[in-house]
Amino acid sequence: MSYIRTYGHEDEEGNWVRPIPKPEDEFTYQWSADWANDPTKPILKITKSSLGSFKWCKKQYEYSYIDRRPQDQTEAMYKGTILHDSYEAFYNDMDLKKAENMTFFELKDYFNSLFPIDDYVDMSDTIATFEAQRFVDSRDAGTLEQFIPVGNELQLDSQIMVGMNDNPKYPLNRNYVVHIQGIIDRIYKEGDFFIPFEFKTGVWKDSKKTMMRREMSFYKMLMDASPDWDGEVTHWGWYYPASNYVEVEKVNKRSEGAMKKAIAELLYAYELDEFPPSYFHKKCVHCSFAGICPAAIDANMNTGGWL
Repeated sequence: MSYIRTYGHEDEEGNWVRPIPKPEDEFTYQWSADWANDPTKPILKITKSSLGSFKWCKKQYEYSYIDRRPQDQTEAMYKGTILHDSYEAFYNDMDLKKAENMTFFELKDYFNSLFPIDDYVDMSDTIATFEAQRFVDSRDAGTLEQFIPVGNELQLDSQIMVGMNDNPKYPLNRNYVVHIQGIIDRIYKEGDFFIPFEFKTGVWKDSKKTMMRREMSFYKMLMDASPDWDGEVTHWGWYYPASNYVEVEKVNKRSEGAMKKAIAELLYAYELDEFPPSYFHKKCVHCSFAGICPAAIDANMNTGGWL
């Protein structure tokens, strides 16, 4: 799956120039709160990744999404892309009829053959083992029709209203309509209910649970509001094959409320046009923008240099 991304550029004096939304754009990151009363202007675009970047560091969000400064591709980014694309193809290429009467070990070999990648063989083997066991369990339970997801890397778009008092800590000047967009790794159906499911290539830590609930609440909000989706979301889940960890839980209402507050905080930053950095050495040292971020540069000068 490929994405087209328009970057900003440097002018003749070395100043960074943000990309300008096209007249036909309905939504954009290069948004101004002053446009809220102008129906000819695009509305703010929000994705799970953009909101995650904002919560991680507001300055990183500004550099990456508003300024559209290019970033170097990291090993983690490359790994994530390769394995996500392979997992998507796994379900698209699977012959359910062919697999129906296979033993566990035959299934594992067959599923491994559906991951034709030379990199990260250990990861793909773990996934093949996980899916083979899930297939056997579904077959034994007589629910094999639920093995294949009803949504596979499914993109949904919608618009939601964010109230001026949705986040009392960051009160807004008015209500806003924003555009939310996301690509949900997998959506499974159980009975009349649906379960969005996230695939992660990193290592699981219990400290990541809050982050995962925030991400899944974004997907639930997207599914609930999307005109292209009809069905109740009662649970959500995630899978970290590097740690052989999977979790499915009931929807967490507190996380849903926190997601709406995070969106309101993002709008508040746009109202002020202020995206301050949140310096922390362990995360900043790996940031693509450390060389231009004022907080990172100051820290580098005060600590004797780490850039």
